[in-house]
Amino acid sequence: MAGVIQQKQTSSGVHPLKFALWLIIISIIMMFAAFTSAYIVRKEEGNWLEFDLPDNLLINTVLLVLSSVFMQLAYFVAKKDNINQLKIYLALTLALGVAFLIGQWEAWGDLVSRKIFFGGSDANPSGSFLYVLTGVHGFHLITGLLYVLIVLISAFNFKVHSKKMLRIELCTVYWHFLGGLWVYLYLFLSLNH
Repeated sequence: MAGVIQQKQTSSGVHPLKFALWLIIISIIMMFAAFTSAYIVRKEEGNWLEFDLPDNLLINTVLLVLSSVFMQLAYFVAKKDNINQLKIYLALTLALGVAFLIGQWEAWGDLVSRKIFFGGSDANPSGSFLYVLTGVHGFHLITGLLYVLIVLISAFNFKVHSKKMLRIELCTVYWHFLGGLWVYLYLFLSLNH
């Protein structure tokens, strides 16, 4: 039986790591769909504090979109064996991702300065949801940054090139997913806040 299962997996043409990545992405989508659904339901119940989103969330969105552009460029130059440009584009992706996280931290500082807290007696559900949505996304972005760093180190060791594309392909898909997820969250929060 195990031989039959193994044969089906390899004959499907889908690499096991690609399959695993898509399972991870689907589970993250389901989690954020649950969060945003809960947000909408809770908002309709009342006792919802209306406040402006921190201004730098738009800047953070631009940073993350730019990082996705550099990640895609890294993928393209890896296919052409341009290792020097690959390293530069991956480093830029990494730097912009870190800048995004710093911007998110500053956004949280802005919320705290306006007395919008995550929990406790002073907290309102609207603020708590904002912390959860941005915090959980930030956690996933940290995992993405670690993966970009691994691919960058691999590029320095000449383990990413036109004949070894799996690492950068998986990293590119995950990074674009995280960028797209953030754009969705930003639009969702902007329209529902």
